[in-house]
Order: sequence, then structure tokens, then C-alpha cells
Amino acid sequence: MANRHLARSIVLQTAFESDFRSLTNDASISSLKRNIAEFGGGPDDLSFATALFSGVWGKKTELDNIITKAAPDWPLEKISIVDRNVLRIGLYELLFSDRKEVPAKVAINEAIEIAKAFSGEKSGGFVNGVLGTVYKELGEPGKNEVSQKNNKNLPFEEMPIKKLVGAVVYAQKDGDFYLAFVHDVFGKWTLSKGKLTEGEELYDGLKREIKEELGLDIKAEDELQSNEYVANHPQEGKMRKQVKYFLAKADFKDLKLGESGGLDDAKWFKVSEIQTLNFYEDILPIITKAITILGSRG
Repeated sequence: MANRHLARSIVLQTAFESDFRSLTNDASISSLKRNIAEFGGGPDDLSFATALFSGVWGKKTELDNIITKAAPDWPLEKISIVDRNVLRIGLYELLFSDRKEVPAKVAINEAIEIAKAFSGEKSGGFVNGVLGTVYKELGEPGKNEVSQKNNKNLPFEEMPIKKLVGAVVYAQKDGDFYLAFVHDVFGKWTLSKGKLTEGEELYDGLKREIKEELGLDIKAEDELQSNEYVANHPQEGKMRKQVKYFLAKADFKDLKLGESGGLDDAKWFKVSEIQTLNFYEDILPIITKAITILGSRG
């Protein structure tokens, strides 16, 4: 076994087996040693993996309580066994490891990569969402270290700008208007959006993003609103993200959710249904304006 990333992968395999088969602690440690021997490793590998697994399993109840609070829309028993144990490992390293040995963002990034490798791209987004929530509750430890390293601790006026484009996508069926929304791992319905590639025209980028994320061909119509917010990228530091939203028309057909990280569903809703949905506050004025425009068209 060459490194700690692989050690964490073996700890995940052992945790999966222990969870699935309800193994005793002694049986779990025996399984861990067997897995390490199979992949090849020295005393240091065994020591790290054993300490990590024992720590996770010793605090399993406490970690599960944290997962329940950080992901209230996902009952623990409905989270897949792989994702559940990736979260346990990531949370343990985030909360209880020596930060000099395992910085907070290393713990999060390692968990995301293991989730992608063993469960899938959407699981990576889900794990990122849960661990990110806990990370913010902790006060984002290590955030300034990343900013200083990348020389991005800048005043607002000097932050780099990333341009994004999104849309309220609508269609008509049997005389009713339907709107297409995407659902994220935080339990919110929101609008489909994405960043423009270098040199890409606004409308070309909008059509590409909606096609990739929803599988729809659209025609952009009215410009609705422009939003701006500050985001903190793990490698690039703080940046200003500017999003321009449009009203866009599409044919009513089945939505095909793309591989965008952090999204787990896409669905059409009648205009009369959307008042019951859980949206981000800054999205509501955009949707309201879109509905007003559609209403004026009869």
C-alpha cells in the first residue's frame, strides 16, 4: 500500500463489510488486516489504517448524529452504505484528526475522491455538501491559509470574476405552463446554471449548459436578472461570481439530469405547484418575474 489515500480506501472497504455484516470489533480488525495484507503494506500503513478505523468505529454513534443534523432530508438508513461510511471517515478526520497531519480541506477532498471512486459522481457532490456544512459550522478552519497561499486574499474590487449563465426553463403542455428545476444535495430546488467557457458567447453558453444539465434544447427569450456573490474556491481563493438569468422556452419532454456535482434530481412542475417547493431566497424573485411574464402572455 503506497499512501494514505489507498489506506483510507481500505478502511472504507472494511467499514462497508462491518456495517453490512454487523461484525464485532475484533472481526472488523481482522478484516482490516486481511485487506491490508491483500493490497500489500508495511507497519506504517497498518498503524494508520487501524487507528483511523478504530477511531471511526469508536465514535460511530456520534458521527451518525452529526450526519443526521447536517443532512436532515436524508435519513441515515436511506443513505447508501458506501456513502454513509465515506461520511463517517471524512467527518472523523475533519473533527478529530490532528489538523497538522490532516488539514480540514484534505479531509473533505479525500472523502469526495473516495466517494467518486467507490460510489459515483453524484455521491461526491453529496459528500461535499454534508462535509461542507459541518466545515462552515466549524468556522471554516484553514480557509485563510489557502487564500494566502494562492495570493487571493483580495478586496472585493480586485477579486477575479467568473461569469455564469442560467435560465428559468419553461414549456407548455395541454394549455398549462411547466417550469424545469434541478434539486441539490442540500434539499433545495433551484435553477439550472453553469459557467461560460473562455471566449464563449452568452447565448451559446446558455444553450450548452441547459443541454448538458437537463438534456433540453432551448430558445432564450427574456433577460430576467443578474446576481453576484462571493465564492471561496479551495485552490483559487475568493472570487466574484456573476450570474445572468434568462427565461428560456423548451419542448415538454423527459428531463435527463447531467453529471453536475451536487445535483440529484430534475423535474417539471406546473406553475401552480411551485409555491410548495423549497427554494433559495435569491432565486425566488427570478422565478416570480418569469411567472409574471408568462402570465401576461395568457
